[in-house]
Amino acid sequence: MIRETEIVVAGGGPVGLAAAISLARDGREVTVIERAPEPILARPAFDGREIALTHHASNWLKSVGAWAHLPAHAISPLQTARIESGHTPRKGRALLFRAPQDGPDALGHLVANHLIRTALFAVAKVEPRVRIVCGLGITEAATSRRQARVTLENGVRYDSSLLIGADGRFSRLRQMMGIGAIVHDFHASILVCRLRHPMPHDATALQWFDEGQTIALLPVAADDRPGSVSSLVLTLPADEIEALRTMDEVSFNADITARTQERFGQMTLESARCVYPLKAVYAHRFQTTRFALLGDAAVGMHPITAHGFNLGLRGQESLARAIAEGEGDAGDPAALRSFQRRHRMATAPLFAATNGIGVIYSHDALPMLALRRAGLGIADQLAPFKRFVTGVLMDRNSPA
Repeated sequence: MIRETEIVVAGGGPVGLAAAISLARDGREVTVIERAPEPILARPAFDGREIALTHHASNWLKSVGAWAHLPAHAISPLQTARIESGHTPRKGRALLFRAPQDGPDALGHLVANHLIRTALFAVAKVEPRVRIVCGLGITEAATSRRQARVTLENGVRYDSSLLIGADGRFSRLRQMMGIGAIVHDFHASILVCRLRHPMPHDATALQWFDEGQTIALLPVAADDRPGSVSSLVLTLPADEIEALRTMDEVSFNADITARTQERFGQMTLESARCVYPLKAVYAHRFQTTRFALLGDAAVGMHPITAHGFNLGLRGQESLARAIAEGEGDAGDPAALRSFQRRHRMATAPLFAATNGIGVIYSHDALPMLALRRAGLGIADQLAPFKRFVTGVLMDRNSPA
């Protein structure tokens, strides 16, 4: 059986759904193909990831109605970002970023990834021009000058003007279309979970480059129970992460309390422990004939900034804008080249910078430790630098 649609989006994750919504609102007929069953897509499980939404991203979610689907109690304002280095950080310097006095009182907002996915699915599900096909994977994909086509596991073929790969940083569609990628393997894994602690987090995100480990503690919105909750992002060699994942809860709480030097008091596990390999990905190309890459399939960022979703949103906006400015054909080669130029300019510097920071600040030789601390102290005194970084973190431009 052959079915026709204007655009096929492979991947029903947050960026794939966002792209479908944007393109549908531009009058395009979009079919989203997602391997997961609809109940899982509609109500995805907690995956440990907290997304630091910029103001631009929040405004986009509001503009399409997704923000209204986010529980108000689950939105955590981020007022300060604190970066530290070394095993005794409180005795050393820290680099602090705060929202400017003349702007919003928060750098951005932290929201759990699974809640963003739920909200975007709710919007996409009722969008008249979006059709979501769940529970089926793509077995074949090909494009030509005239059309793109995919064949699903049930044998149904979809012909379209444009195929979009939004199926994650280890994208099968990217491989099927013959596009390679730079894969930066940090030879480590990350463990993410939520922890309750008696000391307040003061809406501060901590990025701590300790000796032998990297710890991020991200503030989670307050609830009606005692203490505060933070999201832990812990980076260690894979075998150490696996040992922590399977450790009994009492031992795990004691281990994390010691790792954080009791700076927030006794840590108590509040969620499942989720583990991910630490690999950053940058596709060699973001487009080819009637094909475009979005989200982590195009750029899979190091989690150091928690901003990968923001870049994914920017990418789908750039693609929708390039198509809208084209000659009407969703797969117009000139439009896809325009999208690629814009998205490379938006992502390449940040990808290189975050990877560089990830390497430098995980290197524990004594000269490097001293340089890291000195660098943080100097940077904290450079007001123009701090204003620039704060502007990048907040991204207050309204959606186009």
